[in-house]
Amino acid sequence: MTHTFHTVTVERAAEAYVLSRGKAHFLSIEQAIRAIRTLMPVCKATDRDLEELLAAASIIHGVPVAFDLKTAVAAEPRLHS
Repeated sequence: MTHTFHTVTVERAAEAYVLSRGKAHFLSIEQAIRAIRTLMPVCKATDRDLEELLAAASIIHGVPVAFDLKTAVAAEPRLHS
């Protein structure tokens, strides 16, 4: 019996998360990053990198995005659709 394991890239994880949220009212960037970091604890991407990947995948798949990640640059949540 052969076991084949596919490598999960951070890009694939971001897209899979976005697709899983397709029926939701919006995608929370903060929750998505938390989920990806749980799935991939040694991920070296910054929160900003993950935010950009998630936003791009959301746009491609037509999922509204809540930019609710608290950072020094953006202190207020933003909602885009």
